[in-house]
Amino acid sequence: MKRKTQLVLAALAALCAWATPATAQTTANGPYYATPAWDQTLPAATRFIVLSNFRSEAVLDRETGLVWERTPSPVGYAPTLAPGVFGGIYASERCLSATTGGRMGWRQPSVAEMMSLIVPSASPGVPPALPAGHPFELGFSETFWTSTRYYADRYPLAYRSVSITGSLGASDGGMFKYPVWCVRGGSVAAVD
Repeated sequence: MKRKTQLVLAALAALCAWATPATAQTTANGPYYATPAWDQTLPAATRFIVLSNFRSEAVLDRETGLVWERTPSPVGYAPTLAPGVFGGIYASERCLSATTGGRMGWRQPSVAEMMSLIVPSASPGVPPALPAGHPFELGFSETFWTSTRYYADRYPLAYRSVSITGSLGASDGGMFKYPVWCVRGGSVAAVD
């Protein structure tokens, strides 16, 4: 009886040790395994990883765990718009149909997710920007659509836009045409 009790206690102790979560770490095995933590700050050289398994068309942000298009929206929907430029109501469709890196499951980022890429300047008069040494190829624009609605009760088709200098805007997509920078991962709840 005493031996059975010892075996049961040993089994329970092993189970409890196995079920205990590991402590957080800033790096993990392999360059693609991010331990996303919005409270960590990494230099651009280690923060952003160009993903070769996405044909180098996507970038992992190790601070947030989000995967971003390396070159935002290379295709447009309307022949009257420049390639990669959309009215706000079409930007979401672009991400939903994207096959960047040979993968689907892309979506529009929220304002908070877009702003997480921008580093505020410590110098007065110098606008915020993407971190020096980032791997993105933005090329044609500095302002992008987000999924965040702008006063949805009054303007049902209006969405927020974000500039890489940190400024916010809003439009129903009829007046302003911006590219969309699609993202994968994160919380779908962050979209609205």
